[in-house]
Amino acid sequence: MAVHIVLEEIGKPYELELVSSRGHLGGVGTTNPEWMAKNPKGRIPALSGVTGRIGGADDLLTEAHAILFYLARRHPDAGLLPADAAGEARAIEWMNWLSSNVHAMSYGQIWRPNRFVADERDYAAVQGKGQQNVREQYAYIESLVSDGRDWALPGAYSVVDPYLLVFYGWGARVGLDMSASYPAWHRLAQRVLQRPAVQRVLAKENISIA
Repeated sequence: MAVHIVLEEIGKPYELELVSSRGHLGGVGTTNPEWMAKNPKGRIPALSGVTGRIGGADDLLTEAHAILFYLARRHPDAGLLPADAAGEARAIEWMNWLSSNVHAMSYGQIWRPNRFVADERDYAAVQGKGQQNVREQYAYIESLVSDGRDWALPGAYSVVDPYLLVFYGWGARVGLDMSASYPAWHRLAQRVLQRPAVQRVLAKENISIA
């Protein structure tokens, strides 16, 4: 969803291809042979038309934060990434942590415990640890955005904000009261949700975030 939002923010023509990651402890679409031939990591999202190759199909870029960074750099007129080196590094800092710790580790534990343990009898313990990790990480996010900043990177909307919105929406999916428990993050999310590009994507993907 974050990549989709950024594509809308840029305003250039693009095409979408649905590759489902849903399914019992795996991805119905992301594990089929056709997709694995394109991206052997078996993950989404992916962006075509980017010169180079690191496994899989030619000119296919993978990893959400790499795609977000590429799109922002490729279209500087959209103003989705700070122009200075320090601001750019802070954007990468945010995205790398969200991708590796919050997404791959904590939500992986909750939704894909089979990636961590082989015995299904251990799934509940892994999922419980994932829930604990998410709560600790969300408290940390709340502490960051409660310093009076207007956006994730103070001073301007950036690719970090739609990425952060994804995790805000996931909080409700795992049973967290986002508005009550994380008021500063809630206010930031509401600003993001007011953007026309975000509203268009939510409508196209039939997603509701409060």
